[in-house]
Amino acid sequence: ADMEEEVRILIVGDIVGSPGRNCLFSLLPELKKEEKIDFVIVNAENAAGGVGVTPKIASTLLNAGVDVLTSGNHIWDKKEIYAYLDDEKRILRPGNYPPETTPGRGSGIYSSGQNKIAVLNIAGRVYMPIIDCPFRYALKEIEVLSKETKTIIVDFHAEATSEKKAMGWFLDGKVSAVIGTHTHVQTADARLLPGKTAYITDVGMTGAYDSILGVDTKPVIKKFLTQMPVRFNVSKSETLQFNAVIVDNDTETGLAKNIKPIYKLL
Repeated sequence: ADMEEEVRILIVGDIVGSPGRNCLFSLLPELKKEEKIDFVIVNAENAAGGVGVTPKIASTLLNAGVDVLTSGNHIWDKKEIYAYLDDEKRILRPGNYPPETTPGRGSGIYSSGQNKIAVLNIAGRVYMPIIDCPFRYALKEIEVLSKETKTIIVDFHAEATSEKKAMGWFLDGKVSAVIGTHTHVQTADARLLPGKTAYITDVGMTGAYDSILGVDTKPVIKKFLTQMPVRFNVSKSETLQFNAVIVDNDTETGLAKNIKPIYKLL
C-alpha cells in the first residue's frame, strides 16, 4: 500500500491527575472516530496525582489508544518511572537533559499505518531547570529524524511565551508542528507559520475545570498569601476540561495544512 498523503494527529494538553485521565478516557474513543484521527500524542508529566507519572498510569494511557506520551520537567518526580523510560519507547522525556546521566530518550519514530511519525520532546530554559540548549539540540535531532520521515511533531515544554514563539519561528519549515506545553492554559494563537509549520504557544491542559492549573484552588491561594510551603492536591471539580489540537499534515512534504484547537468541557 502507498503512504497516505495526509495524516491527522491529535496532540492533547498536559493531563493532570485522575480527573485528566478520566476526561481523556471518556472523550478519546469518540473523538478519534469523529475526527478520523490517525495518531495521538499526550503530555503525561502530571498524570499521577498532579506530579510525575508512574509506569502503571503510563501503561493505562498507552492502552487507552494513545500512541506516544511526552513529558517535561516533572517526569523525574516519581522515581519508579526511571527504568520504564529506558524500556518503553512510547514515552519520551525532554531530550535536552544531559544524555549520559538521565534515563530515557527525547525522540522516537513511530508507525501510523503506512506512515512514519517522528515525535521530539524538548524543554525550555527560561524560568525552568537549566539544561542544554533546546534550539541546538532540536536542530541536531531533526537532522537525524528527517532521514527517516518528514513528519516531525515537536512538544516544546516551556514557560516563557517568547521562548516558545522563538522555537516556532526557528523551526518553521523544518518540522510539521511546534506545540507548546507546560503552562496549562490554552493560548489563542494556533496558526500555520509562513513555512507551513503548525504552531500554538500552549495547547492547554486536560483535567479539573474549577481549579488553578488542575489543582485545588485553596492551597494555591494560601501559598500566594503566605509564601510558605503548601501541599497541592488535584482539584475535585465536577466539571472537566479537555484541551488539544488537531494537526493535518502532508506526509510528502512533512508540512502542515491546518491546525485546529479543541476546548471541550465534560
